[in-house]
Amino acid sequence: MVRALYIHWPFCLQKCPYCDFNSHVRDSVDAVAWGKALTAEMRHERAAVEAAPLTSIFFGGGTPSLMPPALVAALLDEAEALWGFAPDIEVTLEANPSSVEAANFAALAAAGINRVSLGVQALDEPALRFLGRRHDLAEGLAALAIAQRHFARVSFDLIYARPGQTAEAWDAELTRALGFGTGHLSLYQLTIEPGTRFATLRREGAFTPLDDDAAADLFALTAARTAASGLCAYEVSNHARPGEESRHNLTYWRYRDYAGIGPGAHGRRGGVATVRHRKPENWLAAVAAHGHGLAGQQRLDARQQAGEALMMGLRLAEGIDIAALAARFDLPQAALLDERRVALHAGNGLLRRSPTRLTVPPAGMVLLDALLADIVPAALLAA
Repeated sequence: MVRALYIHWPFCLQKCPYCDFNSHVRDSVDAVAWGKALTAEMRHERAAVEAAPLTSIFFGGGTPSLMPPALVAALLDEAEALWGFAPDIEVTLEANPSSVEAANFAALAAAGINRVSLGVQALDEPALRFLGRRHDLAEGLAALAIAQRHFARVSFDLIYARPGQTAEAWDAELTRALGFGTGHLSLYQLTIEPGTRFATLRREGAFTPLDDDAAADLFALTAARTAASGLCAYEVSNHARPGEESRHNLTYWRYRDYAGIGPGAHGRRGGVATVRHRKPENWLAAVAAHGHGLAGQQRLDARQQAGEALMMGLRLAEGIDIAALAARFDLPQAALLDERRVALHAGNGLLRRSPTRLTVPPAGMVLLDALLADIVPAALLAA
């Protein structure tokens, strides 16, 4: 049952050194045409699912904070008419902390946005330049202050484990971040994706990534510092005060259904995986021709769904109720985990296993990808 909606706005105003979505940089967009196309997609998704009030809507992608507020309001009105809204619906918008975007915050709040996720990324000028950000530190902090005035809930992200970053420097930066008093922080270790400018620069020797041991030390420091401040890690990279967790992202991590619309958007509904055309022009043409921008749909069998649920759910501090997962997909518990490997890692303090539940403690989270590859049977991973 779909109770969450993801709206992907693909356009950016700047190229990003660690993103491969840079073909979508645009100076201007026909908001009327895009509003009509997104509305058509919304109606298509609503017709495919059982009715239930939405509990969350997330505007993500390129630079959705530059969407005209009138368009945001119109899309929210349409979503409410189609699905209905839960009384405490969470409506999140991703934003870059530039003065241009911050100028839109009051109007976006009036349009119905009640939570913002701000891409601050660093509280250090040289780091912002290394990360290729458009904003400087003063502009980022000003945008954060404006966001805190206009939105009921504010989150911002930082990227750490940057080249040459010391524990002392990250501790000071993180302490400053916690001092702003937001109820949520997303703290990501720097990753370098193939095909991006960062990958090219590393290959050319322009910088040396932080080694794994040093990155692990920063991960442990992050967990300790945020927990001491009351923002415990509820997911491997996300920290919140109780009740301030991202409800929308919990939909993904708990493997619940959601509708995804817009270029490149993915969705899960009724055991079907959906994906939209990625290139905006192709997506628009598909919507004009068919009333939706679907590039493909795939019905997932029980093993495929269980594998995805395990890979997502074990990112959460709450872990997975293995008995409930087995019942949900009508599979034996023995098919979900390699219990011999689970016992080995539990003995080393990297996993916690009860008769029904599996969780990953902080010591295991730093090795999460390797752990998942080792304990989830290959038949589920390959499904």
